[in-house]
Formats: sequence, C-alpha cells, structure tokens
Amino acid sequence: MAKIHIKKNDTVIVLAGEDKGKTGKVLQVLREKERAIVEGVNMVSKSQKPSAKNPQGGIVKQEAPIHISNLSLIDPKSGKATRVSIKHEGKNVVRIAKKSGEVIK
Repeated sequence: MAKIHIKKNDTVIVLAGEDKGKTGKVLQVLREKERAIVEGVNMVSKSQKPSAKNPQGGIVKQEAPIHISNLSLIDPKSGKATRVSIKHEGKNVVRIAKKSGEVIK
C-alpha cells in the first residue's frame, strides 16, 4: 500500500479526469482502496428506493471515490497544487508544503 499524504478535511485540487481543476474538501479517505471522497467532485446519479427518510425515492446525486493519484493538496499560502514533505519535530509529525514551506494543518 502506498503512502497517502491526504487526510480528512484537507482542501485538494483534482489533477486529472472529468473534474480536472475543481477543488473541494476531503470528506473521507479510503486507505485500502487508495481513494478519497471529495465534496462536489466526481458526482454520480444513484437510484434510491423509497424509505422512511426519503419516502419519495428517486435519483440522488452523490460523490463517488476518486483515486488519490488524481488529487493534490492545495498550498495554504498560494492556493495552488503542491507536494507534501513530512518533518519530525520531537514526537510530532508535521506536513509541509513543498512550494512555500508553510505548515499544513
């Protein structure tokens, strides 16, 4: 399994595919499948049966997982795509943007 430099609640940009250039917040990271679910990206239509929550049923739009290799973290300083380096500060591990050197929170 490859290292995953993207975490939940990170802001990412899509590098490839139908939604190239879109940005969004990571809702969930699926480590074993090397995929992430990003808010407003890779939307699919899903049929839903009527239930207590949704008595009408019908077609629902929702986010589908997108491969981690198609995502890049957004630099907090410049707002552009950046790679990530990891620095150990005592017992803490800090992620740093390669472009600006800013700490990613």
